[in-house]
Amino acid sequence: MNKKELISATAEKAGLTKKDTKAAVDSVFEVIAGALTEGEKVTIIGFGSFEVVQRKARTGVNPQTKQKLHIPAKTAPRFKASKVLKAKVGG
Repeated sequence: MNKKELISATAEKAGLTKKDTKAAVDSVFEVIAGALTEGEKVTIIGFGSFEVVQRKARTGVNPQTKQKLHIPAKTAPRFKASKVLKAKVGG
C-alpha cells in the first residue's frame, strides 16, 4: 500500500473527503518527523513507537571485490511495532 492508497482507504473508512484525509495524513507524518528531528520518541499506543537511534561506525566488506571499507556513524529513524500490532499481523 502506498500513500495514495492509504489516503483513499482512510477516507472511505472515516467517511471523509480525500482532500481532508490527505491533509490529516500529511500533518501526522510532519508531526512525527518533526518530533524525531527534535530527538523525541513518538509512541502510538496499540501501534508502535518511532525513535532516533545512533549507529556506530563499522567496517564493511564489498561482496564483489572483498575490499574492506569504512562505514561512518550515522543517526537513523527506527520503528518498533507494539505487541498489539504484532498480534494482529500474526507475529
